[in-house]
Amino acid sequence: MKKAYYLFNPGRMSRRENTLKFEPQPTEERSDLKPRYLPVEGVSALYIFGSLDTNSALYNFLGRNHIPVHFFDYYQHYTGSFAPKEHLLAGQLLIAQADAYREASQRLGIAKAFVEASMFNILKNLKYYGNRGRELSDIIRQVEQLKAELPNAKNVGHLMGLEGNARQTYYQSFDSIIDTFEWKGRRKRPPADELNALISFGNSLCYTVCLDAIYNSQLNPTLSYLHEPGTRRFSLALDISEIFKPILVDRLIFRLCNRREIRPEHFDWVDNACFLSPSGRKKVVQAWEERLQQTIQHRKLERKVSYRHLLRLDCYKLAKHLLKMEPQFEPFKIWW
Repeated sequence: MKKAYYLFNPGRMSRRENTLKFEPQPTEERSDLKPRYLPVEGVSALYIFGSLDTNSALYNFLGRNHIPVHFFDYYQHYTGSFAPKEHLLAGQLLIAQADAYREASQRLGIAKAFVEASMFNILKNLKYYGNRGRELSDIIRQVEQLKAELPNAKNVGHLMGLEGNARQTYYQSFDSIIDTFEWKGRRKRPPADELNALISFGNSLCYTVCLDAIYNSQLNPTLSYLHEPGTRRFSLALDISEIFKPILVDRLIFRLCNRREIRPEHFDWVDNACFLSPSGRKKVVQAWEERLQQTIQHRKLERKVSYRHLLRLDCYKLAKHLLKMEPQFEPFKIWW
């Protein structure tokens, strides 16, 4: 089974026959670091958090093996990706995807499906913790009221407003759900405290794993329906990530904080901005991969599937809907 690999240490990566060779750069603490070899058949994607020294020959090799590379800067912001030449090209689907964007009613229907699934999963989180003694009844009621307004949304702008209000209302619950860190409001650029640092980092991870799922389908990542397509971004990954952020990112943050797996020493402060330390990043990434590999019983498929595979299933569902093979696009909704 293929795995994603996360590189935190600076070093050099090269090809050794059909193997990726990573030579970590020695540090003052560790001068005896040994090279690591990764069989290319077992690599699904690379996530680069440290300085990587390589050459075009390696990228040619990665491209031939359909392995994307995602880059993050010193502050854990996602900065870009190396995307291999698309090997699942489908002109018919590309035309259908563009036609659905140009047709206002069809675009609105798909965008509503994204927001409805996102709010459904948000409410599942709220009710889960509400049933465990957290006082969230007012927040649940407000999100339910916003969700009830979705059928009346006349355009994507109205829809984005409802989604934004629901998420801001939902964020107010973090102070009740999380025991270890105080919630002071959402601050993105830069993250103002520990919880904002966790949210920003988790959202970046969610965005890139959604991009990987799109890459492994026949969809074009630049044509989206909820978020406006623009330059220099894969906006369809933003659409799909709205469904999975409550399930993958938020639930992971709640667990890491309430079980004290993430503590104040896992953060660094730089000019009044808060970022995960190297040890904090490794802890979050390890928990993130465990979450993606976790399986649940799929009601329709009647078998267990991983969360990573659920992302791909939603891409396939969207593709089938665009090709008129399914009358409705129904994104994933958690049911526990």
